[in-house]
Amino acid sequence: MRIITGTARGARLATLEGEATRPTAERVKEAIFSMIQFDLLDTAVLDLFAGSGQMGLEALSRGAEKAHLIDRSPEAVEIIRRNADKTRLAEKCSIFCTDAIDYLKRSKGRCKFDYIFVDPPYGSGLVQETLKLLPDSGILNDGAWIFVEDETDDIFKGDEELAGRYNIVKQNRYGRVHITVLTLK
Repeated sequence: MRIITGTARGARLATLEGEATRPTAERVKEAIFSMIQFDLLDTAVLDLFAGSGQMGLEALSRGAEKAHLIDRSPEAVEIIRRNADKTRLAEKCSIFCTDAIDYLKRSKGRCKFDYIFVDPPYGSGLVQETLKLLPDSGILNDGAWIFVEDETDDIFKGDEELAGRYNIVKQNRYGRVHITVLTLK
């Protein structure tokens, strides 16, 4: 796994060993960033289930101003810190060892973001829980894009009220992975 382009281009990133995290595949990451590559300059990015930090670090490498990288695992947070140092992007990162849901509940507009990456463990129910909290969290800039990575394209799980709070900008499938891009209504 590496940074694809930008100031940290080619930097190899460390990941946790074993099945504790599931890094976003390079072709999926490339597809996501090709959608926003010309709009990243001076933006704020939130990676709620950061794992190795690759999505936030890729955004910073491509010109984002700052990134908050969230993971509840102390081991993952240590990997994120090492990757941020290796890419020389640490000064633009705020790294938090906390549960993503708790982070959303506590943030309440302290910081606003333009791009949010939501990639929790598949089947955990955390996609829906996250999407329920985001609209009222006060952390989304106007027009913010939310990228959801899941094993299904039915990210709302039949919850019409939840689905009614979002616009689906785009949905793509990459093998087993489904990427859904959302904005608030």
